[in-house]
Amino acid sequence: MKRTNWMTRFGALWLSLPLLLGALCFSGAGHASWDQDLYRQLGLAGKLDKQVFRKALQGYQDVRHKRKAILTIIDYSKPSTQRRLFVIDVKRHKLLYHTWVSHGRNSGELAARQFSNQLNSRQSSLGVYRTAETYQGKHGYSLRLDGLSPGKNSNARRRAIVVHGADYASPRHLRKYDKLGRSWGCPALPREQSRAIINIIKEGSVIYAHG
Repeated sequence: MKRTNWMTRFGALWLSLPLLLGALCFSGAGHASWDQDLYRQLGLAGKLDKQVFRKALQGYQDVRHKRKAILTIIDYSKPSTQRRLFVIDVKRHKLLYHTWVSHGRNSGELAARQFSNQLNSRQSSLGVYRTAETYQGKHGYSLRLDGLSPGKNSNARRRAIVVHGADYASPRHLRKYDKLGRSWGCPALPREQSRAIINIIKEGSVIYAHG
């Protein structure tokens, strides 16, 4: 009798295995489909590489204790002449900002080629950040960041890598010099947009910097 029960249970499990595998496959396919749908709804084709978007979305999903459904993507693989910062409302499926951002002085001229987590490197850092508190500093209204990628941006606080506005990150500077100016490693924004963007992303949203 015990043998019969064991065989019955094994047979039921064997028959249900394809259904379980199918459900797992469907879940993965559904996730990929959601990524593609969001990418399309945001109108990112021709603006942001799809693989960069997927990596950013994965980084966003991995962050614990985020307080806002806001994802900022910085694509340093693009030159500073291009708008390479994207502020996305993940919950409402809206692209809130698509604008310029400067990179670090020692990361490169027109494009960022070198990145560092070291103090005094004056280079940009890659990886995932969680936004923190705002303050008034030498660059005006600024936003502190916590680097969440060990070895890539974990020294963001110690290096004072913050989001701030700068005249050298504006379209006017770009028209005059054919490139943006460079920071000491901070993602500097056009001054005319910086306060509005900082207010949206401050206190618990996610930034993903790609390069």
